Amino acid sequence: MTNTDDFTITAIETPTLGDRSYVVHDGEVAFVIDPQRDIDRVLSVLDEHQVRLTDVFETHIHNDYLTGGLALAERTGAAYHVNAADDVSFERSPITDGDVVAVGERMRVTAISTPGHTFTHLSYALADAATGDSVSDDTAAESAAVFSGGSLLFGATGRPDLLGHEHADTLARHQHASAHRLAELLPDEAELFPTHGFGSFCAATQSDATESTVGQEKRSNPVLTQDEQTYVRELLDGLGDWPAYYVHMSPANASGPSEPDLDPPEVADAAALRQRIEAGEWVVDLRNRTAFAAGHAPGTLNFGLDGGFATYLGWLITWGTPVTLLGASAEDVAEAQRELIRIGIDPAAQATGEPHQWAVGELVSFGTATFADLEQVRHHRPVVILDVRRAEEAAASHIVDSVNIPLHDLPAQLSQIPAGEVWVHCASGYRASVAASLIDASGRTPVAVDDTFDDAAGAGLPMAGTEA
Repeated sequence: MTNTDDFTITAIETPTLGDRSYVVHDGEVAFVIDPQRDIDRVLSVLDEHQVRLTDVFETHIHNDYLTGGLALAERTGAAYHVNAADDVSFERSPITDGDVVAVGERMRVTAISTPGHTFTHLSYALADAATGDSVSDDTAAESAAVFSGGSLLFGATGRPDLLGHEHADTLARHQHASAHRLAELLPDEAELFPTHGFGSFCAATQSDATESTVGQEKRSNPVLTQDEQTYVRELLDGLGDWPAYYVHMSPANASGPSEPDLDPPEVADAAALRQRIEAGEWVVDLRNRTAFAAGHAPGTLNFGLDGGFATYLGWLITWGTPVTLLGASAEDVAEAQRELIRIGIDPAAQATGEPHQWAVGELVSFGTATFADLEQVRHHRPVVILDVRRAEEAAASHIVDSVNIPLHDLPAQLSQIPAGEVWVHCASGYRASVAASLIDASGRTPVAVDDTFDDAAGAGLPMAGTEA
């Protein structure tokens, strides 16, 4: 929570997706920026501070999660501000560059056009009513904060290619101009509150910063220290793949997502789970990778809650495939359900307890190992080393003679894995376990390397790549 002289700004973090939403209030009334679909988190903050919500603002039509903006506005009676230029199918309070919204008696929110992440992206500057009502005139020096969405981030900017590679160059140039506009309009001490940049694939690059100001970004952010051509070239050269489920988010957000149902899904017994697996549905074991490798129901997939659960599941699954959740507790299932509804996946069923309760017949398992184990075994028998990191990671450094199939490509390329004993690795073990569960479910028995890739060279494995 951040306190300015007059306002309280509470960040609602969604670390698994790398995003923040914001609740801002003056002790009496509040506004919200970029709420996610599970709006009960926002309502809880409003109740805690005993403030009334009057306005909800969207910086853009989001690509990485479903918004809760429309549902929140309908639940509370707040005005829902979405760019007038956005083609949406619901009633909203259209807003455009330069519009000023009075929130209560003290807060003034000014929309600033900042295209780049999308063509219609807006940022919002917050000022005290006592200093004026717009950041486009002499009152700019009094602005306390800016909510920059996917425009100016901590040490980075939002990526410009999510609307299609054909727009990336144009949007990158818009992004450069937008960041400079914010830097020119706002005072150096204005606090920066982006929506993306905390692990989100919506960010072009990542930063470890947790807070910043416009002045700090002027000194260190490439978009503000590089000329346009250099910034655009380096930005576009550094972009990698983004999660496949993103293509479904923008259309859903333009349609106005409903408030989610967080009631527990129906319970499935072992026989029903087997039927779902045989029907091609995904039955997902939420336990950590060590527990899953030691014993699991045949055909289940491991997306542990201790990693990028929703991002990777949403990336790999064929959209529309029913998902059943298996958790050690009802709390684990509820946590997973909440993460999935944020990206538009409503679980079909669930089961809790121990893995022997989820299987018809015996459990199956596969081995785990370290890079030191891999270095030893490759001298005794031939093995297939499968690297499931992204292509840019493998290009920078990889084990000689390893096969790179990025995790997000693996479901469609399981048949392309060479014959033989498969040892699968990633950067830290999480993606390797997901991959190993896919390989295991396909009928082959893998070995999951549960180790940090930085240890591979030290274990004696031969390395290649641009950073090797």
